[in-house]
Amino acid sequence: MELIVPPKQTHQGFCSFHYDIHKKKTSGHRKDRNFPCFNSPSVEILVVKKQGSRKQRRSGVKVFAVSFTETFSTNGGLRLSNAERMPHGKGRGQVQGNSSHSFEEFESNNYLRRLVRNGELEEGFKHLENMVYHGDIPDIIPCTSLIRGFCRVGKTKKATRVMEILEDSGAVPDVITYNVLISGYCKSGEIYNALKVLERMSVAPDVVTYNTILRTLCDSGKLKQAMEVLDQQLQKECYPDVITYTILIEATCKESGVEQAMKLLDEMRDKGCKPDVVTYNVLINGICKEGRLDEAIMFLNNMSSYGCQPNVITHNIILRSMCSTGRWMDAEKLLAEMLRKGCSPSVVTFNILINFLCRKGLLGRAIDILEKMPKHGCTPNSLSYNPLLHGFCKEKKMDRAIEYLEVMVTRGCYPDIVTYNTLLTALCKDGKVDIAVEILNQLSSKGCSPVLITYNTVIDGLSKMGKTERAMQLLFEMRERGLRPDIITYSSLVGGLSREGKVEEAIDFFQDLEEMGVRPNSVIYNAIMLGLCKARKTDRAINFLVHMVSKGCKPTESTYTILIEGLAYEGFTKEALELLNELCSRGVVKKSSAEQVVVKF
Repeated sequence: MELIVPPKQTHQGFCSFHYDIHKKKTSGHRKDRNFPCFNSPSVEILVVKKQGSRKQRRSGVKVFAVSFTETFSTNGGLRLSNAERMPHGKGRGQVQGNSSHSFEEFESNNYLRRLVRNGELEEGFKHLENMVYHGDIPDIIPCTSLIRGFCRVGKTKKATRVMEILEDSGAVPDVITYNVLISGYCKSGEIYNALKVLERMSVAPDVVTYNTILRTLCDSGKLKQAMEVLDQQLQKECYPDVITYTILIEATCKESGVEQAMKLLDEMRDKGCKPDVVTYNVLINGICKEGRLDEAIMFLNNMSSYGCQPNVITHNIILRSMCSTGRWMDAEKLLAEMLRKGCSPSVVTFNILINFLCRKGLLGRAIDILEKMPKHGCTPNSLSYNPLLHGFCKEKKMDRAIEYLEVMVTRGCYPDIVTYNTLLTALCKDGKVDIAVEILNQLSSKGCSPVLITYNTVIDGLSKMGKTERAMQLLFEMRERGLRPDIITYSSLVGGLSREGKVEEAIDFFQDLEEMGVRPNSVIYNAIMLGLCKARKTDRAINFLVHMVSKGCKPTESTYTILIEGLAYEGFTKEALELLNELCSRGVVKKSSAEQVVVKF
């Protein structure tokens, strides 16, 4: 028989478990047995079983622990441990011959659980291998967590190995374990391996299994293959749910259009699966993207008759479409209708409106919307302020932009890197590079780490203002931060050096780039050739053109006009005009560009 009893606290961290074994009706007496075991924080209950007869292959007492905190599945049902699901008494904690092996296995599983909980995945893996080597059967629960942990860090091969060890040990993974591995493969883009796991599952897949695979196939544009998987799902009598259909409807909208998606909606209803608000939102979004805004509005108005109330996301989809098509009056009406129906706007709702108004240059009205947000229970975030800052910068109202940056901070909304990049770009374009450098230096102290584009913006601004030496310092700084400069970084620096007349330094820098394996682009070649021509070294500039072509970098129109101007600048006007006419006749240089060059002679 089987009893479930709560542990009784005893001395020195031990607990004792008591159960009765009743013999057949012919025997009227009862035996009482007590088993000591170490207390473990993860043990809530202990199940004790007496199995078989003494003649059966040393079958003894099966002792195993079940942790309430770890054994409940996502749907609230109890997730069985190995011992309960294994046939013929083979399971976690089985004792054969004596109870010592049972407790060793029990403690091994507890240790495995602790390692996984602490994130010590590699140690957990080694311990799992050691357990199986010594004949212990691992618990599927910590093994599932181990698989999840490896998948989370992108080590899907290691996760698969855990599954193989688990299966080879005699344990039976449940559908949750398989789902975790399949999800890991899907998130890493390994859909082929996910499908292979689906094929070899030792338990029946559930709707979560199929939804995970269908979502990945649909997101990668493989709707046809997703439909084939759906057919397999139906053949195995695993019926799709509302999530399944919503995934397929969304993919069909993208690939085949809304009309085809509507057929799936009809099929869904016919099979007794009721669409929810997410399903309808997907369809409304598809209708809007097809430019059928009026139909989307009609669909919104009819949703109540379908037995589903639109939510704030439904309204936001249509609101965004209204703003993108310039229907501001309709957007205002929709917002008023939302409030009348008791559908509270979200931060996203207000951000859509602010973004639209700022793009239209209506910054005053955008500020009005921003100030009204708290009255509706919404706190503005960086996405609320960024369009305003961009609008002020576009209008070269840098004082207002900096003012609103300070307003953000005082209201507890910390600017993100997009905010700062917007501001830095505007400052550099306005020639205020010193302020830009000052803000850049303060970013880390404000908890906002600069990214590549941040440095590129300021380096370019400094280079254009003749402050290449300071720009070079930023290059070293970004490298120290672990950021890798790109071709844009190098183009700005080479251009700056050439403009400052430091063409030899520019050439040295160019050679360093080639040694580092960086392939210079036409912008870098043109900058050096311009510097050489200004230094009356057109012959060397022509040599650079030859080098440029030999390296597979195609010259641009600017390349040729730089050289022509260089020849004229050195007094070879006749030769420059002949070359210009030849290039025009070949279509290499446009006539309009040629006329601009001639004016400079």
